[in-house]
Amino acid sequence: MKFHVRFYSQLRDLAGTHETDVDLNNGAAVLDLLENIYAKFPALRSHDRNILIGAGVDFVDRKYKLKPGDEISIMPPVQGG
Repeated sequence: MKFHVRFYSQLRDLAGTHETDVDLNNGAAVLDLLENIYAKFPALRSHDRNILIGAGVDFVDRKYKLKPGDEISIMPPVQGG
């Protein structure tokens, strides 16, 4: 399955791109997606503990099983001002 991934805020700057596509096996979870992302963009791994993941309009945890058509957002924690 192919997933479209968008990066936001400083994570976009660290990745050096706004978005990427990731190919994963059926039944893959967010954890599998993140390992693929970290292999492509190693600078993101140091932010692993704080990364938020969205699938569509919902925040999901790392055990979430990805579904065909899920558009993934990877973002830093929400910050107030």
